[in-house]
Amino acid sequence: MRFAIEENKLTPAPLLLTPQETYPISKLNLLPEIPLDSTFCFNSQLQHYLSGKQLLLDDLPFTLDDIQLHYVKGYLMYRKGIEIVGDKNHCLRCGTKDSRWFAEFPCARCGDICTYCRQCLMMGRVSSCTPLISWRGPVPEGKVPLNLLEWTGTLSPGQSGASSRVVNAVDRLEQLLVWAVCGAGKTEVLFKGIEHALTQGKRVCIATPRTDVVLELTPRLRAVFPHTTVASLYGGSEDRHTYAPLTIATTHQLLRFYQAFDTLIVDEVDAFPYSIDETLQYAVKQAKKPHSALIFLTATPSRKWQRECHLGKREFVTIPARYHRKPLPVPKFVWCGNWAKLLAQKRLPTNLLVWTKKRLAANKQALIFVPRIEAMDKMLHVFQKLHPQIESVHAEDPDRKEKVMRMRNKEIPVLLTTTILERGVTFANIDVAVLGAEDQVFAESALVQIAGRAGRSAQFPSGEVIFFHYGKTESMVRARNQILAMNKEATQRGMLDK
Repeated sequence: MRFAIEENKLTPAPLLLTPQETYPISKLNLLPEIPLDSTFCFNSQLQHYLSGKQLLLDDLPFTLDDIQLHYVKGYLMYRKGIEIVGDKNHCLRCGTKDSRWFAEFPCARCGDICTYCRQCLMMGRVSSCTPLISWRGPVPEGKVPLNLLEWTGTLSPGQSGASSRVVNAVDRLEQLLVWAVCGAGKTEVLFKGIEHALTQGKRVCIATPRTDVVLELTPRLRAVFPHTTVASLYGGSEDRHTYAPLTIATTHQLLRFYQAFDTLIVDEVDAFPYSIDETLQYAVKQAKKPHSALIFLTATPSRKWQRECHLGKREFVTIPARYHRKPLPVPKFVWCGNWAKLLAQKRLPTNLLVWTKKRLAANKQALIFVPRIEAMDKMLHVFQKLHPQIESVHAEDPDRKEKVMRMRNKEIPVLLTTTILERGVTFANIDVAVLGAEDQVFAESALVQIAGRAGRSAQFPSGEVIFFHYGKTESMVRARNQILAMNKEATQRGMLDK
């Protein structure tokens, strides 16, 4: 696409493009504000494709002439993909400014040496001559159904209070942290807030760091909002070009959005990789509108966020009790000696073996968390001498989903796992153990989440949680204290059955 650049101002050149020509937009310093031509009959397909998005020209299945015409008429906006501030590069799609993520290449489009960003390369290459294209015209309109929410469930007192706070945050375009214990029913707390936003014709997005959570939430939201289009976005999703009032997406997919959502809900805000990836946090900021509601959900906020809550620097609401009104299982600390040394001898701590045998004898399923894959592989051979159907699972396991399903179907009595199963999975009636709870991989948040795997079902609201260790750590103590504090608050607020 050609542009004439005069005195640092960008002016669209005449439409002389042919399919063989390139479309460089290079060394831009000032982007124009082209008035919207209200008499122009715009392409509604292009409108739906680009509303709330920031895409590359390569992503658009429209002719260059059509795209350029919409730009000239004020319906499209071009933003530089990479901005140079002083001697620093800044990728406007993913936000990175770290020089290690930038590289140069001879560009066939502009005939110059171009800089590109490697941080978000999986979304298509953004370079110094590449525009990010967004829609500036009217947003697609849709008829709002009279009965949006079809849900017959009942909220617990804790859920009801949090639900009201969510509705207020949506209405007032405020930020809110929902601090809810594992198994509190966070998804149900969102229903009224989502309905409130959709009723006003607003766009809502629920973002989560993990694809499996998107796949779990999508059918649930489609069931309770049956008359609303729900887009489910993850790598390879068929909905990636669907314009929808309600979107459920991985946080990575938010890199394609720009000022799209009136309400943005980030689930599992403490989870990897969102908690440590500034790119994903930048994507959340870019995806929401300048004036919008931002709601965070977590059972384990960071130490920094916990301090901000207690000091009144962050708006939050707690749900300290599970929906079945039974207390959270409190972890027990059990010393097991130098388990790593025993494992090198193809042995396991005696108390762990005794604990496992009791579960097998009682036909009670169990999860055993291990800090590293190589340790788990060595342990599996020892455990299978107790029962041949004991299995192990980790993030790179090709049979991961199948094993989780077999565990749900009670075909696996004991499952060894890394922290991959610390959240996002529910088994009806299990006990939980951690071997090597002192390992640095088991941070406070991880241990709280692991303990939260037990006692989630109303039919089986209790479960034993054991931290087998070779020395107590601050993370272990903090995790237990956090669980005790939630149980105490729930008792004081009358949220637990006596």
